[in-house]
Amino acid sequence: MALEVQREGEHEFVGRNERGAEVRIGRKGQDGAFSPAELLQIAAAGCSAVTAEELITRRVGADSRFRVEASADREGAQELDAVHVRFDVDLSALDAGQREALAAAVDRSIERLCTVSRTLKKGIPVREEFPTA
Repeated sequence: MALEVQREGEHEFVGRNERGAEVRIGRKGQDGAFSPAELLQIAAAGCSAVTAEELITRRVGADSRFRVEASADREGAQELDAVHVRFDVDLSALDAGQREALAAAVDRSIERLCTVSRTLKKGIPVREEFPTA
């Protein structure tokens, strides 16, 4: 099964994968749902978090908790101009050199391994198919 989005009601959709995960999708500001642009930002933040997790936990501690925030610049109503991903992690146990080394390692790892960020930076075609018969 491919990923799918199914209409559930007016402006209400559910995205699903074959492992049973679901995400509610709707218009911007709709209660209980992500807008498609928010999902794009969450995907960038999530990919960065998953990619950096091992580096962070190895250096800060296996039980360390961290957040990754996403935001976007938008000049026009129909596209994003930039996506910003910001880590919030307690690095107080590390000295300045260790913090800098970890930040550089996280940046390199995301540049090499984060599919979402790499794809956004590259820019790829999106092809839609709609039945005509």
